[in-house]
Amino acid sequence: MSDTADTGGDTPPLAGVRVLDVASFIAGPAAATVLADFGADVIKVEPLDGDPLRRMGDGAGMPKCDVDYSWALDNRNKRSIALDLKRADGRAVLDRLIARADVLITNYPFPVRARLRLRYDDVAPVNARLIYASLSGYGETGPEADQPGYDITTYFGRSGIVDAMRVADGAPSLTLPAQGDHPTAMTLFGAIMLALFTRERTGRGGQVATNLLHNGIWSNGIFAQAALLGAYPEPRRGRQYAKNALANAYRARDGRWLSLVIVREERLWAGFCQAIGLPGLIDDPRFATRAARAQRVPELMAILDAQFATRDLADWRPRLEAAGITFGTLPGLRDLPDDPQLAANGTFIATSDPDVPRTIANPISMAGAPQVAPRRAPALGAHTDDILREAGHAAADIAALRASGSVG
Repeated sequence: MSDTADTGGDTPPLAGVRVLDVASFIAGPAAATVLADFGADVIKVEPLDGDPLRRMGDGAGMPKCDVDYSWALDNRNKRSIALDLKRADGRAVLDRLIARADVLITNYPFPVRARLRLRYDDVAPVNARLIYASLSGYGETGPEADQPGYDITTYFGRSGIVDAMRVADGAPSLTLPAQGDHPTAMTLFGAIMLALFTRERTGRGGQVATNLLHNGIWSNGIFAQAALLGAYPEPRRGRQYAKNALANAYRARDGRWLSLVIVREERLWAGFCQAIGLPGLIDDPRFATRAARAQRVPELMAILDAQFATRDLADWRPRLEAAGITFGTLPGLRDLPDDPQLAANGTFIATSDPDVPRTIANPISMAGAPQVAPRRAPALGAHTDDILREAGHAAADIAALRASGSVG
């Protein structure tokens, strides 16, 4: 970290922090993106053929677009250097960068780290103040430590989330891309900040680590904690088998869905009935008490299904809000870009990239701490020469590295 870094005024709080993103795909690079958003100088270290994330948008089932949206989101505000770390002179370049860095992030499989001399014990002698941030699929030790882990297989699959969400006797439904990677990235970001804070006190660097599986278990923590005590949820059943009609989803006339979550039933029952235009239900002996409603869930659901189908969602929203009823809408992806609540809270922010005029802000805000305006994610090796010069390489050295194929 630069001794002259100014963290006051309009200066982002991580200005002067140097980060090496020696990672691929999403969770590791996304953590580096958040550091970059807060002002860190993040150098994306890629192989000569690039991070495979650059080609993710071409995968089956991915939205088709002329813009590489996955790369744009998770690699904005970075600089790119292309290195062949299998070559000795390419690896020597990385050592020069490590000597000047504050943080190194990697999620390479452990056998790959061993071959490339990218383990903590390999890099710590180069820079005693370095924070080494390790991300793995299944953890640092154990029989599966060397196995590659992915969002779907590890965060969701191995943690029990997919099975817990599966309807009884039904096939499991796979999750959407990076739904576990991005939360895991925030854990890694927090670990890095903890290490930087500790270094301010001790002057020493160190290693922090997290993994997809542990984050999945943490996300599934309520059921996982119950399992530790020998308690397990009943198999999930279809909507028609719901145990509470007031904690369920209902379809409005226009086909859009809302989700009721009426926890304080005794207090809100009367107001709810008034809000949906069924005041006769308030004292109806079939539903007048919580116990009675629990005994007649299908019957009450049928009444509510029919009633919610009489108006559009836009009509139901103000009625439920006025009555203080807790509910949520279930929008589709097409609804998100123009959502006024997201706009009011800065969830989507403008960029300087004409191909990606808006992007998603990271979910952290700090009063008085400006973030960097999102810049275009780098082309492969776009900053190789600049980064080499900063690290002390002369023009002849750079030419030799290019001629040998060690840099791109």
